[in-house]
Amino acid sequence: MENKQYKVGVIGATGMVGQRFVSLMENHPWFDLVVLAASSRSAGKTYEEAVGARWAMETPMPAAAKSLLVMDADLDAEAIVDLVDFVFCAVDMAKEDIKALEYRYAKLECPVVSNNSAHRWTDDVPMVVPEINAHHTAIIADQRKRLGTKRGFIAVKSNCSLQSYVPALNPLKELGLEQALVCTYQAISGAGKTFTTWPEMVDNVIPYIGGEEEKSEKEPLKLWGHIEDGKIVNATSPAITAQCFRVACQDGHMAACFMKFAEGKKPSMEEIIERWTSFRGPAQELELPSAPKQFLHYFVEENRPQTKLDRNLEKGMAVSIGRLRPDTQYDYKFACLSHNTLRGAAGGAVLLAELLCKQGYMA
Repeated sequence: MENKQYKVGVIGATGMVGQRFVSLMENHPWFDLVVLAASSRSAGKTYEEAVGARWAMETPMPAAAKSLLVMDADLDAEAIVDLVDFVFCAVDMAKEDIKALEYRYAKLECPVVSNNSAHRWTDDVPMVVPEINAHHTAIIADQRKRLGTKRGFIAVKSNCSLQSYVPALNPLKELGLEQALVCTYQAISGAGKTFTTWPEMVDNVIPYIGGEEEKSEKEPLKLWGHIEDGKIVNATSPAITAQCFRVACQDGHMAACFMKFAEGKKPSMEEIIERWTSFRGPAQELELPSAPKQFLHYFVEENRPQTKLDRNLEKGMAVSIGRLRPDTQYDYKFACLSHNTLRGAAGGAVLLAELLCKQGYMA
């Protein structure tokens, strides 16, 4: 079932992440985009009419999507479910409204792969980075029991800022990693903006992104947690503290990361770099279509990674790391980068959907 056998809908298709989902469906080997849905403001229009000049992707709007009539994500839910095998969700609504909408689709027996944060802390909803915790999808059986569904469920991807530093920390946990301090420098597309729509960001840095620091500190602990009694139980370490800045960059979240290991367990720089460059996860082992061949890339140049040069590495799905060196207060520090609307948002959700297909949850 790996040749355009899954009919897919995008809920919230007119926003920036929704647009990225639409662009990623073009020429996807497994997924056939058949439904686009949004709010009542866009319903009844063609996708081209609904989005118009707000198309923010660097590639043209896919021809197949232009003429699709946008459906109402709420009023047309039952009709949408009849047309698709699963949906991606990227709606811009209040958190409780998102929860209700995603539950509605799941209870209509439609799997939901969500970019939204509303269900990240629901303890039987898997929040998955396929290279890190693909085994967490096993919790879907417990979620289906709770919802009373046979097919329907919700799975989510983590916050976009985590995708730069958590993949780099992940292979080092078993070496005794205890603490990490991270400062993120996040692109404006993470707020669904361009420089045209947010001119005050030109030549500017804002040292605050609502809720981002809490997500950056807590969500990794769910990724590193374990399943127990039908719930995902968070890990207790490594402990992370974070500060998050919005910077004048269109795409790409960068992070400066500092890390401390348990006493007597400090690895060598060579061992750390070897762990990074040799790391492979289930996404690579299963050869999922959107998976980067090499997840973590280490640059030896002193001035890399750079956002403009490296954010699109392996179609924006790889993580770039550089500048590993000793620190005077922590053990080591390094810089890292990921593409926030590809690996961090829509691309990460597409990769998660591919994993779920391979594991049989979309059957």
